[in-house]
Amino acid sequence: MKSIEEFIHLVQEEISQYNFPKQPEGLYDPLDYFLKIGGKRLRPVLTLLGADLFGGDIQKALKPAVGIELFHNFTLVHDDIMDDAPLRRGQSTVHEKWNLNTAILSGDVLFVDAFEKVSDVDEQYLKDVIHVFVKTAREVCEGQQKDMDFESETVVSEKDYIKMIQFKTSVLLGCALQIGAIISGADQSDAEHLYQFGLSLGTSFQIKDDYLDAFGDPEKFGKQVGGDIISNKKTILLIKALELASVSQKAKLLELLGESNLVLKVESVKRLYNETGATDYALNQMETYYQESISHLDQINATSKSKQLLYGFADWLKNRDI
Repeated sequence: MKSIEEFIHLVQEEISQYNFPKQPEGLYDPLDYFLKIGGKRLRPVLTLLGADLFGGDIQKALKPAVGIELFHNFTLVHDDIMDDAPLRRGQSTVHEKWNLNTAILSGDVLFVDAFEKVSDVDEQYLKDVIHVFVKTAREVCEGQQKDMDFESETVVSEKDYIKMIQFKTSVLLGCALQIGAIISGADQSDAEHLYQFGLSLGTSFQIKDDYLDAFGDPEKFGKQVGGDIISNKKTILLIKALELASVSQKAKLLELLGESNLVLKVESVKRLYNETGATDYALNQMETYYQESISHLDQINATSKSKQLLYGFADWLKNRDI
C-alpha cells in the first residue's frame, strides 16, 4: 500500500512537469511563479486516494488530480485579489508582484487549464466527472460571495456560516474524492458516501481552522494568531459567542469589535469566547462533523485495510495544530 507521502510525491512530480506556453510571458510567467511557491497539495492527493480506494489506475487519476489543484490555485489567485492580500505562502501574491489585471487574467487561464485536465478521463466517466466538477466550481463561487456578504451583515446564523464554509472549502474536498472514485468505476452509492466523507471532514477542518486562528500556537500556525478577531470575521466562535452571551457579555463583545488596541482586543475576545462557552461549542461541532465523516467512510463497500489511508488522513486533519 502506498503512503500519503508517496501520493504527494506523485502529485508534485506531475505538477513540476506541467509546462505553460512561453508566450505571452505576461500571462504565463505569473502562473509558473504561483505554482512553484508550493502548497500542501491535499486536494489532488484526495483524488488519488479516491481512485486507489476502488483499485483504480493511479496514473489515469493524475491528470484530473492536477486539474483539481489548478482549480484550487485559481480560487486562491482571485481570493487574494478580493482580500487585497499581499502574501500567499510567505511570497508576494500575483496581483502584488505583477498587477491586478494580470492576476485576473492569469487566474482565468488556471480555470481553463483545470477544466482541460479534469476532463482528461475515460469517455464512459466524462459526463459524471464534468457534472461533479461544474457543480463544485459554482458552489465555490457561491461560498466566496456569501463570505463577502457576511462582511456587511450584522447578524449571521450558524446555519448560513456552515453552508458558506462548506461551499467555499469543503465541497472541493468532496469533489476531489468523488472524481477519483468515479474514474475507478465505484458505484454511485460508494462515490456519494466518499463525497459526503470529504464534505463533513472539510467542515470539521474549517471549524478547526477558526479555532486555531484564535487559539493556535503562532510558531506552528504559520500566520497571525487572532487575525479573524482583528478583522471581526464572523467565525463560528463569534457567531456562537454572541448567541450564548449574557446581556453584559454581549455588550462588551460588541464594544470590543471597535477596539483599536489590537492586543487587548484579541485577548479580551478570546476570554469571552471561553466564558460564553463558544470555544467548547466550536470544538464539539468540529468533533461532530469529524464523526459524521467517519460514519460515511465506514459505510463504503471496501475493506478496512483499503480505507486505512483515508482514516489516517482524517485523523491527521482532526489533530493538526497548524
